[in-house]
Amino acid sequence: MDINVRYGLEFNPFLKNSKEILFESKEYKETIFRLDYLARTKGFGLITGSPGRGKTTAVRAWAASLSPSLFKVIYSGLSTLTVNDFYRDMALQLGAQPAFRKVDNFHLIQEEITRLSVEKRKTPVIIIDEADHISSNVLCDLKILFNFEMDSRDRAIILLVGLAKINNTLNLTAHEPLRQRIIMNYNVDGLSKDEGRQYIARKLEGAGCHQTVFDEGAVEAILNASDGTARMINRYCNSALMIGNSAGQSVITTETVFQAVNDSTIG
Repeated sequence: MDINVRYGLEFNPFLKNSKEILFESKEYKETIFRLDYLARTKGFGLITGSPGRGKTTAVRAWAASLSPSLFKVIYSGLSTLTVNDFYRDMALQLGAQPAFRKVDNFHLIQEEITRLSVEKRKTPVIIIDEADHISSNVLCDLKILFNFEMDSRDRAIILLVGLAKINNTLNLTAHEPLRQRIIMNYNVDGLSKDEGRQYIARKLEGAGCHQTVFDEGAVEAILNASDGTARMINRYCNSALMIGNSAGQSVITTETVFQAVNDSTIG
């Protein structure tokens, strides 16, 4: 039998590419609060967290909520590139034709940011994902690149998003000038057990489910194994659904979750 039919689902809400069902945990709300502060003040911000804790989900939801008439959002996931490649990508996303030389791209970026903020009255929001992989050379250039009018004002929002280890890099003497410019620094923690239960229930509800899918012991086992990480909750739930469906279970049990966790660990 199809998984969705057996468990009364319109779709599997635990798959990565399924319809997004947003769960506003305490950490999610705090992250949005910090990002809203950054939107008001402008300048540099830093969001960190372990993999799967929801930092990217929160950042994308926040970015989508910004008014297009007031903000221009730019994503950069090219954190492993050279400085000039990074500059070229940034210039292109700002709407300029990238130049060959780094110094020309530098000026192009500053000109486009000034044009957006002064002429169009839009604040560029530059989101650099996986920032913990960003090269030291790019980090060294960031403060200079977004320095306007002798450091007297910020014309853009530059948000670095990555694992917490980026703080170790920023604490190096070479990056002290950039670290001092960061006005918002927040680390996203995992879900509490109570939130984990609400998260699973919210996912099932969002997928149109009106029946018991996981018994209490199964939910507890999923939460213990996931340690509050939403991505791991999704993985264990999805794996348990497949195993349970294969075994003809109408309700997922603790034993099924143990097998799902074991299979996920081996995989």
